[in-house]
Amino acid sequence: MYRDPVESLEPLHHRHAAIRTLRVGMIGIGTVGSGTFRVLARNRADIAARAGRSIELVMVAARNLERAAGIVGDSVALTSDAMQVATHPDVDVVVEVAGGTGPARDWVLAAIAHGKHVVTANKALLAVHGAEIFAAAREKGVIVAYEGAVAVSIPIIKALREGLAANRIEWVAGIINGTTNFILSKMRDEGLDFAAALAQAQALGYAEADPSFDIEGIDAAHKLTLLAANAFGMPLRFADAQVEGITALQGVDVACAEQLGYRIKLLGVARRQAAGVELRVQPVLVPATHLMAQVNGSMNAVMVKSDAAGLTMYYGAGAGSEQTASAVIADLVDVARLDGVHAAQHVPHLGVHAYATNALAVLPRAAVHTSHYLRVPVRAVNQIQAVAASLAEQKVPVRQVALAAERPGTGPQVLVLTGPVEQGTLDLAVHALQARAEVAGAVTTLRVESLEG
Repeated sequence: MYRDPVESLEPLHHRHAAIRTLRVGMIGIGTVGSGTFRVLARNRADIAARAGRSIELVMVAARNLERAAGIVGDSVALTSDAMQVATHPDVDVVVEVAGGTGPARDWVLAAIAHGKHVVTANKALLAVHGAEIFAAAREKGVIVAYEGAVAVSIPIIKALREGLAANRIEWVAGIINGTTNFILSKMRDEGLDFAAALAQAQALGYAEADPSFDIEGIDAAHKLTLLAANAFGMPLRFADAQVEGITALQGVDVACAEQLGYRIKLLGVARRQAAGVELRVQPVLVPATHLMAQVNGSMNAVMVKSDAAGLTMYYGAGAGSEQTASAVIADLVDVARLDGVHAAQHVPHLGVHAYATNALAVLPRAAVHTSHYLRVPVRAVNQIQAVAASLAEQKVPVRQVALAAERPGTGPQVLVLTGPVEQGTLDLAVHALQARAEVAGAVTTLRVESLEG
């Protein structure tokens, strides 16, 4: 049914003396891998015209060979040994779409050691092992491309490296996890609590049976790490990112944000400051009139502020088989164009030049300077001024104070929007406020992002 990968793959290709087919080996034939195969086959002529030569899938590693044969037919060599794809002499570029951070690291490093370019959609692999992988790629003079690892259909890596190459990037902020954005949209539109919205996301296939990576903010932090490295030329610093998911978010805060003219989004933010870089993922309030607040369902969006171009925004699907395949194949086109040219002419992978030496510090949580939202349960509606006075005593600028709309089963609640203040100062102020007799329960705080130029 399928070809033996031990055989030479030469008969699968027609070589040209000057420009030959780019031969692709793929590890994994699941959602992304099957989408990549379909799009490569369907748009073969257009892709070849844009790449300057044909791109052909010649070998696939899969756990279930019978299932894989049903997808790719008998024209592609199949193996259950991923390392065979990574090291086969008739493979020019390895596409890793199996996921994970253990075996995938070994496959990618083996491919690089054998002089092969690598395309991956595996953000966890790069966030955790990227420094090692990019250093190895630099030494061997090969490309590691990963557009599909960050924002699926949005070509944000190309935008940062190419479209905005003339710019000094000031900040990058994005909704870069479709699952959490779907959940937050349902909480707002249908008044669901977190658990009910998550259950709906799982029923519709937007969330995995174990959604921890998504709802705890880890997936977004992996992607933000790659965005920050490209934006600021800094090493991959996933371990230093401040990560907060949406599991503790209450429906009352979604409603209170709406009352104040805001919407809550899980936002990844990388912002250059004089003392270092903010690198954080958390639910934040965004003005309801802002474009970012209009990004709903499983869609993603990334906004970039740079010195010459100003504010630019990129929007597209945050999940999907062929949507991710679009990014994977775009990387293959880049490899096809650059394979064989001097390594210095490659679009630089992370880890070269400034990327290896730029030691920008990641700011600690206490030093992050933003505006904030507070929800303060109080014992009586006439205690609104006591809340404002307590915050003022602690040097927290108060921009707006209001009573939350009445809701069944809840007592009076004071809503506060602060001006910009360091997190450390706010933490001390909340601690002092919590101790006051007027306060009837835990104080909830969320950051506020204006996303202005």
